[in-house]
Amino acid sequence: MNVDYTSDYPVTDAACLAATGRSFADWFKEIENVGLSAKRREAIQHIYNATGRGKDVWWPTTIWVESERARGVVKKDGRPEGFNICCTKGFKQGPDLLFSHFESEEAFAAWVPGWSGKIEEGASFSCGEARGTVGRIRPGKDLRLAWQGPGFGPTEIEVQFVVADGKTTIQFYHKRIPSRAEADGLRRGWADALDRLKSRVG
Repeated sequence: MNVDYTSDYPVTDAACLAATGRSFADWFKEIENVGLSAKRREAIQHIYNATGRGKDVWWPTTIWVESERARGVVKKDGRPEGFNICCTKGFKQGPDLLFSHFESEEAFAAWVPGWSGKIEEGASFSCGEARGTVGRIRPGKDLRLAWQGPGFGPTEIEVQFVVADGKTTIQFYHKRIPSRAEADGLRRGWADALDRLKSRVG
């Protein structure tokens, strides 16, 4: 999977001001003034409401992550929480059939371009310029991967198979992404991969 590591919009004060009416520094002060410096979800919702972004949470999330970066906020492991993205696709097939497209190197590579590596717990893999390790596998339920893109820090992926109303939704959660450019590139890359899978299974 060749990921285009570019952000949807420039992460600059000028772009933030044009899109939201305030600079990053002004938003950082607002987050502090309303007492939300330690409350990620509430702070993003506050910015979202204030900007009237409709369904677009790109700027509210970006402002929050940039505020954490400016304050040097990290988790217990010493890494920032960063960006978390989610790509989903609904299928009429059941989870066991869909998981067959995940359970071998050949099956996975058929719709995730550039994939090389066995789908076994603890196995190493490469995908384009990214490298990683396969984590827990529960067939038909979920799959975890440790992922690291070129020049970026380690990130985490959890793939879930959610069944409801006779439909299976595959959800790709890619977490702890340090930069906006990487997050946007990975979101586009996984969305494209899920489209490829949809074309294969119908």
